[in-house]
Amino acid sequence: MTATAQNNGPSSKLTFADADGEFRRQVSSFRDTIQDDPHARFPAEKGRYHLYVSYGCPWAQRTLIVRALKGLEDIISVDSVHWFLDERGWQFKDGYEDSLHGSKFISEIYYKANPDYNARFTVPVLWDKKTNTIVNNESSDIIRMFNTAFDRLVPEKAGLDLYPVDLRAEIDVINGWLYDSVNNGVYKSGFATTQEAYDKHVHPLFESLDRLDDILSKADYLVDGQLTEADIRLWPTILRFDPVYHGHFKCNIKSIEKDYPNILRWARRIYQKPGVAGTVRMDVIKACYYKVVSINPTGIIPAGNGPDLAAPKIL
Repeated sequence: MTATAQNNGPSSKLTFADADGEFRRQVSSFRDTIQDDPHARFPAEKGRYHLYVSYGCPWAQRTLIVRALKGLEDIISVDSVHWFLDERGWQFKDGYEDSLHGSKFISEIYYKANPDYNARFTVPVLWDKKTNTIVNNESSDIIRMFNTAFDRLVPEKAGLDLYPVDLRAEIDVINGWLYDSVNNGVYKSGFATTQEAYDKHVHPLFESLDRLDDILSKADYLVDGQLTEADIRLWPTILRFDPVYHGHFKCNIKSIEKDYPNILRWARRIYQKPGVAGTVRMDVIKACYYKVVSINPTGIIPAGNGPDLAAPKIL
């Protein structure tokens, strides 16, 4: 979740939609790659890289999930920002600390990498401790690095390939429409400031959820019946759907728990994989969305957490 206010200081108003009422997501600025090559600018090394996340942010959670599935907890260190977001961006406070630099805001990390940076301060951020710069701040790039770049350091996890060569074309196709209508569709609906903008996006969102439920009625996962990055990219959105997007973002034509049994079964299957539940902080997720005064002036956090993903046990 990122605001359209950039680095204009505390006088900027925290907003999410453009002047025409539409929400448009920023293109990431840092797009370098970690490689399993000692001569690369960013070679795969244990302890060299640091990941900045928010446990409330679905894009950041993708990186945490792949980090866990690929056994990279001892390879790549992590800090999380606090759940509170205002016009100055993500903050470190109240026990959420920047262990590398002692920063107060994620913006300071961006300025360390580029003093002239002039865009949104988003998470996740993958930092190189050796050269003191940002490697990448695009979640889709980061999960692909985590998928293969460190396999030599964790050979026991090398067999898990979330982006196999023979399935890449199919994964790319499903990622495309999932991003546009679901991952970003909930934001384009929820952050719309005109009825026209809202109506334009909320119906394609549910058409895609219907399509997903049909796919998952025939297979355990979205592509070729096996876990791939398409599942990882979708799952944090589904996790947040009932407790956040359904009511707060007015995405209320249907709910996951009551109307999409196959998506729910799939969501439970992924939640119950080793390490995935540890990436979920539902208290932080709800605070992150409901405590943003611009979109919830009362700051009241609803009681419901969505469907119980821990049960029934999925084998």
